Amino acid sequence: MLQYLRERLTLVLIGLLPFHALLVTVFTRVLSGPGHAPLGTLVLWKESLLGLILLIAVVEIFNRSRQAKIENQQSPFALDSIDGLILALMALSIVVFANTGKRLDLFLFGFKYDFVPLEAFLLLRRVSWSDAWKKQVMQLLLMVAVLIGFYGIATLFFPNSFFTSLGYAPAHSLYFSDGSLAAFQKIGESGMNRIQSTMSGPNQLAMWLLIPLSVLLTALFSSRGDYRLQTTDNRRWMWLWLCVVLGALFLSYSRAAWIGAAVMGGVVAWTSLQGNPLRNRYAMMAAGVLSIGIALAVMLFPTVLLRLGSTRAHFDRPIEAVHRMIAHPFGMGLGMAGPASSKVSDACVFLRPQDDPAWARTLPRLCVYLGEKQVQPTDRTCECPFYPENWYLQMGVELGWLGLALFVGLIGMILVRLRRLQSTDGRLQMASFLCFLGIAVGALFLHAWEDAAVAYTAWILAGSVLAKRQQTTD
Repeated sequence: MLQYLRERLTLVLIGLLPFHALLVTVFTRVLSGPGHAPLGTLVLWKESLLGLILLIAVVEIFNRSRQAKIENQQSPFALDSIDGLILALMALSIVVFANTGKRLDLFLFGFKYDFVPLEAFLLLRRVSWSDAWKKQVMQLLLMVAVLIGFYGIATLFFPNSFFTSLGYAPAHSLYFSDGSLAAFQKIGESGMNRIQSTMSGPNQLAMWLLIPLSVLLTALFSSRGDYRLQTTDNRRWMWLWLCVVLGALFLSYSRAAWIGAAVMGGVVAWTSLQGNPLRNRYAMMAAGVLSIGIALAVMLFPTVLLRLGSTRAHFDRPIEAVHRMIAHPFGMGLGMAGPASSKVSDACVFLRPQDDPAWARTLPRLCVYLGEKQVQPTDRTCECPFYPENWYLQMGVELGWLGLALFVGLIGMILVRLRRLQSTDGRLQMASFLCFLGIAVGALFLHAWEDAAVAYTAWILAGSVLAKRQQTTD
């Protein structure tokens, strides 16, 4: 009974997470009017539901522990190397906090982003997951992906009044911690909209789409596992859904997610084409055509694909993060980098020295920089959030070189386990490996684990696949 309830609630959580930003925006508009920051009671619904799921899991773990003692089996409380790395990271965060004496709210914000998903993984791999749930969660991900993909593509044709009526801010590309969410981000050099669908930003959307994309790649192309499509109709629907997901992924213009998707596709191609010379020849031809297409696209649309201002930040900020790690080798504390830092900082925009900042005068709270010089406001010094544009370096800034090593080791160990595990359910195993790999690659270029829909879903799937098996003790 407890397992059934937990699995139902987990499906509800995974199904609703991608709609979180839209739902909170709309309900905040209904309850508080336009222009207000998301209501805290609404924002925390997902943590509340996750907390209920984990509470049920804890009861199951204790029941399982008593049963294991009676049947002379291994206790679910037994730790392995993955558990040890997670617990070591959590202990290190407390030590760094005690040594730095940073604000408690910063620590709590940082803990929410960095460790709540890991806590869920730690507990949920100690309970059982039914085969029916594993099948249902993949079907649910595909259904939600199609809805979100279609809606995201359709929003390109909606007027701004549609979004402001829902509660979105009239300005684009800006984030104020005490204001409503913007409906779009734009590619600065071209002015083109990047779709974010129901989510809080295009990068968050793109990273989440890697999860249903992994299910589709496993279904259509992977030779590993037993997820075989037996009917022509099912295969046609899968191809249609793949087009929707890839279309939405492309229109997000998230280059980090594109790279993650390319790595996922490469792994699937490598595993499915081995030992087939004819298919290998076709694959080489397709790779050549794709490379030529990418080169032509870069030459024809440099402002869209190269985006020099954004690209430079992807080099400058990681370098700055390394400098901070050198200056603070034992870490600066949770919340000092990444998305948590934006919760207690000013909203900042960094423009090129030749840009005209006049447009920002209508937003007096916005901190505007031309190069390194602050030009707005003039009566105070701004405190800007620090985004290293790399999740691993974010962990390094917060927890020092040791924290960076522990986190890299954790991600690497999970990927190895997911890949090598001899599971009776190859479908979810391969999909979980692919999405975890894609997100881990994307995290090299941006804060891929910041969004709850991405982090909670990916870690829950990994936990269900890497669930501890009962073993008889000697």
